[in-house]
Amino acid sequence: MKPPDRLRPALHASALLVLLAFPFAPRAQEAAPVVPDTLRQRIAACTACHGVHGEGTPQSGFFPRLAGKPAGYLARQLQDFQNGLRKYAPMEYTVRGLSPAYMREIADYFAAQQVPYERSPVPRLPADALARGERLVTQGDPDRKLPACQACHGSQLTGVQPDIPGLVGLPYDYISSQLGSWRTRTRATVAPDCMAEIANRLSAEDITAVAAWLASRELPADMHAQPAGSVNPPLACGVLGAKEAAR
Repeated sequence: MKPPDRLRPALHASALLVLLAFPFAPRAQEAAPVVPDTLRQRIAACTACHGVHGEGTPQSGFFPRLAGKPAGYLARQLQDFQNGLRKYAPMEYTVRGLSPAYMREIADYFAAQQVPYERSPVPRLPADALARGERLVTQGDPDRKLPACQACHGSQLTGVQPDIPGLVGLPYDYISSQLGSWRTRTRATVAPDCMAEIANRLSAEDITAVAAWLASRELPADMHAQPAGSVNPPLACGVLGAKEAAR
């Protein structure tokens, strides 16, 4: 039975109001996407820049490798970002609400990852500049109370457990920028801040030479961090002469 002609406009308007009031009614019945509660999913903010396995992005020059680094070192860096000692806004924001236990879980995850290393571009420097970098890394400069990098980072420069990072395999841009950050105090750590002491004894030319030599070095067959206790430098806070001065 058809409604009277005089009621048809009102019925049409009522139907339109119903459609406007519930425009998304069919979608409300769709199931919400299920996000897996896995560590890999929860560290998506990390892997977006550092790679799925923490392999880093050598092409960018600025996002370092996390895979295989000592867990103690990685955990300390997360804490330093959280405490404002190390400055980089995206990282500071990412770790702001993380608990110490969760940061340690993240550190353990990346420390356990074993993926191949990729080389990054290195600027061309004169041979004498590279020789200068090699000398500082392997011998240091006693006259300026600069220890060799190897004294703390291991004979193969792959780091030392539990909390000293490797230097080989890192991009040139990253190494040079971090040494610069130590000098400008945009990177720091809890006292005694040994690297701040050392970096402030390096010139800009020293930093360029050290970063270039490290980034161009052939990678050792075994890239694992050396075991704890494998280095015993005669240094206090890594600075030559500090131990003697403290006596």
